[in-house]
Amino acid sequence: MEPGGGHARVGLGGGPGSGASRRTRVDRVRIRGYRSLLDVDVPLHGLNVLIGPNGAGKTSLIEVFLLLADAMNERLASALSDLGGIAQVLTRDVGDSVLLELEAPSKAFPHPLRYELEIAPLGVGYEIKRERLSQEQTRGPERPFVFVDNVPGRPRFFWEGALVAPTWEFDEKETALAQMSRTLRTYPETEELRRGLASVAHFATLDVSKRAVVRLPQELRPVSAPGANGQDLYAFLYTLRADHPDRYERLQDILRVAFPGFRMAEFPLVASGQATMAWHDVFSKPLYPPQLSEGTLRFIWLAALLLSPNPPGITLIDEPEVSLHPELLRLLAGLLQEASMRTQLIVATHADRLIRWLKPDEVLIADKSEGASTLTRADTLDLKQWLEEYTLDELWLMGEIGGRP
Repeated sequence: MEPGGGHARVGLGGGPGSGASRRTRVDRVRIRGYRSLLDVDVPLHGLNVLIGPNGAGKTSLIEVFLLLADAMNERLASALSDLGGIAQVLTRDVGDSVLLELEAPSKAFPHPLRYELEIAPLGVGYEIKRERLSQEQTRGPERPFVFVDNVPGRPRFFWEGALVAPTWEFDEKETALAQMSRTLRTYPETEELRRGLASVAHFATLDVSKRAVVRLPQELRPVSAPGANGQDLYAFLYTLRADHPDRYERLQDILRVAFPGFRMAEFPLVASGQATMAWHDVFSKPLYPPQLSEGTLRFIWLAALLLSPNPPGITLIDEPEVSLHPELLRLLAGLLQEASMRTQLIVATHADRLIRWLKPDEVLIADKSEGASTLTRADTLDLKQWLEEYTLDELWLMGEIGGRP
């Protein structure tokens, strides 16, 4: 019998979509051979705010999660092509493959799920050199229970007590876990992990130029997010007000603190099925998106994003501090902490004033040593006495925690 094939698991059964409402969380990630991430192994928390100089690996960590999202959507080939090919992302001079490993907690069993994906150059293209999804067993022989075991020419899936070959036309350029979801949706937790990684959402700096979509009327329709480009911001706020009035009122309270004088927002129709936002403050006439400042629009969008009642399992945010006044960064820190109870957040920032309001276990320090990136959690440093006299951002500026700004 193949490893993992002879030990039945109780309680893993379920139909397609079982457990879909639960949130995916990654407790640990190891990355080897991806750009400057030569070999990093770091635990992840609910909120992970990355600080450090340019080129220290912050963007690379975000890229890795985007690559995993594409891999779970059977878009690995196109994702690598967009990156310029596997050779362009290998660690220069020393990388011969990209290895991604992650652990996600199991809700049914004490041991985490472990997913491993290794991609290596092959000719002018690439191959999936190794892929495995497994879980340590609570009882029985000391070997992992294997759901997926994929090496070139021999993909296998656990099915009815054994590891078996796929019965469909298998695409060796795409991950086995993604293809497994089409036919073998037997184990809720493996499908939950795939769906969670597949739904990773990425938000970069919002475009607020004069003709940006966030300044134009938008289609009024039910949506669950404000859009990566703010293209659904007003539809989302309208939906939030209708379906989650308490959460919408909290958003308005935050805006009243952020912008003294703000009273309320309305969403008047300006064309067939399209609406805009009317910003009411102390003046008699409202302001409309073309009249609002860049920082105001960006903060509204970020607040809406972080107050979403149905966020993805993992949310990536690049440089949320752009255009924001330091006082708004205090409010943003609170929103990030609150949102991390509903979605796992990985945030890259250069703003020392943002981490002033965070706790050490929410900060991840990116640095470089001999050309390779290092990732260190601030709570693993001996900061207790330092924090009696200084704030976390002051320690960063002083160079006491590394990752010089």
